[in-house]
Amino acid sequence: MKLRAESPEDLAVIGGYLQDAVLKVGDMAWLPGGNRFALVCNRFMWERAESGFYRIRTGLHFETVASARSRGIPQDNKDHVLELLTLHAVVHEGRVLIGLSFAGGADIRLEAEVIEVGMDDMGEPWETPNRPVHTD
Repeated sequence: MKLRAESPEDLAVIGGYLQDAVLKVGDMAWLPGGNRFALVCNRFMWERAESGFYRIRTGLHFETVASARSRGIPQDNKDHVLELLTLHAVVHEGRVLIGLSFAGGADIRLEAEVIEVGMDDMGEPWETPNRPVHTD
């Protein structure tokens, strides 16, 4: 699957596909020289959940990023696993604020010129015995 986002609504669609993706802290990178924030995760394939449970390696990149801040993410522990819950964006005073929210209250906040986001699946999916469960 290959998706692009240029609006908050587009980003919400990508967020739906990435819900419950897991990644290690070391699988994220803020590249200030290129105004890019990128990550690679193991995405749960909700679109195939009726026929079995699968994950696939997926890349996500944000362009035109001027700054990146995190809260609740142990930057010194590259093997710490995060579970992505949602992506969202708001336009505020001529800039875009993009949020990545993780289980346990951790989050990343990106400030960008515009919403320019790409999601690309990489390789082949693999079966997993577990389906993510959300408690209310």
